[in-house]
Amino acid sequence: MTTDRPLLLRRARRVGGDGLVDVLLRGGRVAALGPAGSLGDDTVRGAEPVDLDGRRVLPGLWDAHAHLTQWALARARLDVAGATSAAHAARLVADRFATAPPGPDGLLVGQGFRDGLWPDAPTADLLDAVAGEVPVVLVSGDLHCAWASTAGLRHLGVPHRASGLVREAEWLDRMAALDRVGDAATDALVTDALRDAAARGVVGVVDLEIADNRAVWRRRSAPDLPVRVRAAVWEQHLDAVLAEGLRTGDALDATGLVTQGPLKVITDGALNTRTAWCHDPYPGLRGPDAHGVLTVPPDRLVPLMARAAEHGLTCAIHAIGDAANGVALDAFAASGARGSVEHVQLVTADDVQRFAALGVMASVQPEHAMDDRDVADRYWHGRTARAFAYAALHAAGVRLALGSDAPVAPLDPWAAVDAAVTRRRDGRPAWHPEQRLDLDVALAASVDGVPPDLRVGGPADVVVLDDDPAALLASVGSVRGTRVAGTLVGGRWTHRAL
Repeated sequence: MTTDRPLLLRRARRVGGDGLVDVLLRGGRVAALGPAGSLGDDTVRGAEPVDLDGRRVLPGLWDAHAHLTQWALARARLDVAGATSAAHAARLVADRFATAPPGPDGLLVGQGFRDGLWPDAPTADLLDAVAGEVPVVLVSGDLHCAWASTAGLRHLGVPHRASGLVREAEWLDRMAALDRVGDAATDALVTDALRDAAARGVVGVVDLEIADNRAVWRRRSAPDLPVRVRAAVWEQHLDAVLAEGLRTGDALDATGLVTQGPLKVITDGALNTRTAWCHDPYPGLRGPDAHGVLTVPPDRLVPLMARAAEHGLTCAIHAIGDAANGVALDAFAASGARGSVEHVQLVTADDVQRFAALGVMASVQPEHAMDDRDVADRYWHGRTARAFAYAALHAAGVRLALGSDAPVAPLDPWAAVDAAVTRRRDGRPAWHPEQRLDLDVALAASVDGVPPDLRVGGPADVVVLDDDPAALLASVGSVRGTRVAGTLVGGRWTHRAL
């Protein structure tokens, strides 16, 4: 959706340049750009002038991988991300019961636990001791697992197990059982989350929510939607999308703000749950799952991707372990599909080159490297030089796209850029600094494939910054605090603080 009246951004500075420029936005595009004061009267007639007073402008930022409903709901859930043990997590649940107990028919949902390094193991009994008959379900930080009390297991409709843990496909199939607030309330939470994203300079999100996203986003569509949304389709809804003749990029609503996204397929698990499919076994694990879990075998993956490609859909294939990345690349080669591998957390040197040769995009979430560095050092010991290998991928000519995987990490592009550029957080030294990206590369990986500088003919999706990211990085060593003065989608303000 574009604004009817042209907008003239006066006295702006492009990122990486010092000269002042004027930028004319008209009809959803950058219509003209030149040195300040150089655009003729006929060119700018009728445009609303906005003096940026030297603020920086760059193309609007995209989050290439998020789960928007889960992100919106997680913001209202009990935060257990700081739990350092199962007992600690249970105490956080007990504290919530003491301060705000759920009703007799209530359900307490927590978000964010990471048990990969805990000294003790989760059990249903631990949660039962503090929750009694009130169902409690704690969602893991990587979304691939839930830890539930006995009543929580009943709520999810799964058999009792002493651990209380529900993993991978069994859990993902039941995640919607937690969404009890209703469509209207959920949609309001999503809109609030998108407004906050716009305030961070986000103009678009690839939504990989496990849902009938075509129907969900048609319901949510509105002319004032704060960001563009590219809505993925999952295998269980693929027939309906193909029956409608939808291709990746086709509009799903009258505004054009919501478009059809890729086919999403999950091929393995996650690092924290030791279910990412790897060539080498996990330390201490034996048996058929010692290497992780391959959730979609090649004989099913290849025809599924080929069918999507035949009908004009790109593919987004979740692969975290190095073996899973190899399987995903094999499937791209065999199916002829185009698209991305999502996560690419551990990859062999040969497969780095195959990403480039096949033209497959690496859709990565740099904050995961900061969250998982200690877990990776333990479970991928001796292999972390090729974990989250962004510099190696870039050097090979692989296109990168940065995202958050919200709610696994906050939907904040500046956090993603900072993690990619510095490989450090929380006052700790950089982790594998040889895999750092230059700032201009990280920004280019955050603008959905458009040139990383405003150009005539480009979309009128613009972020206005109070800070120069390069100067901020040089002065304080981080761009996490980058201040956003304004965000425009199609020339329409979605955030304005100037």
